[in-house]
Amino acid sequence: METLNDILGYKNRNIYQNDQFFSFSLDSVILANFAGIRYSDKKILDLGTGNGIIPLILSLKTKEKIIGVEIQEKLAQMALKSVCYNNLKNQITIINCDMKEYVCSDNINTFDFITCNPPYFELNDNSNINLSLEKAIARHEIKIKLDEIIVIASRLLKSNGKLAMVHRTDRLFEVVNLFRKNKIEPKRIRFIYDNNLKEASLFFIEGLKNGKTGLTIEKPMILYNSDGSMTNEYRRILEEV
Repeated sequence: METLNDILGYKNRNIYQNDQFFSFSLDSVILANFAGIRYSDKKILDLGTGNGIIPLILSLKTKEKIIGVEIQEKLAQMALKSVCYNNLKNQITIINCDMKEYVCSDNINTFDFITCNPPYFELNDNSNINLSLEKAIARHEIKIKLDEIIVIASRLLKSNGKLAMVHRTDRLFEVVNLFRKNKIEPKRIRFIYDNNLKEASLFFIEGLKNGKTGLTIEKPMILYNSDGSMTNEYRRILEEV
């Protein structure tokens, strides 16, 4: 069933969702806030945009053009519907295609900033695949693998362009190695904790294409206090607008 919802605390941004598909996650909301978009970043891309949550939030941080690429047709249609509802057609473009096919001579080395909330789980004999193929594609590397995503991002980025990504901590070294293998130097990493008693389960990383070495491990982001209430930082993100 398709519904129209506020994006949490973002009162001037609404988004269409359907419970048949993988709904946007808080990971995407935090990633959009983590992304260090610069004034000079004129061309921005979100790979695997889903229902468009990241472009919708990024449009509050920049007036520049944003493109979202999504392989699933119905998800792309929902993203476009949300873009139209929020009167953002002049800023946000949604493209329904496989990101592997999006790489062409017209857009190689053209983007200033790329974001991606990729499928977290490798596909193997032990994979617990959701019964819904649409949801499984969002969670598992069915249509594309992590190394392919980073190769694509590197090809699309200009020199000095940035890639911002969120992933699970158990794949941290894999992500860092793939960044560097593809000439994207990790510059910022931040670990995300549910609370101060648990281990980090997620991390955010931002890298610079052809950048010099020099990595900053930022202070941890803790989502909830010991009493279960949201931390001030987390609340500010969800109620930013």
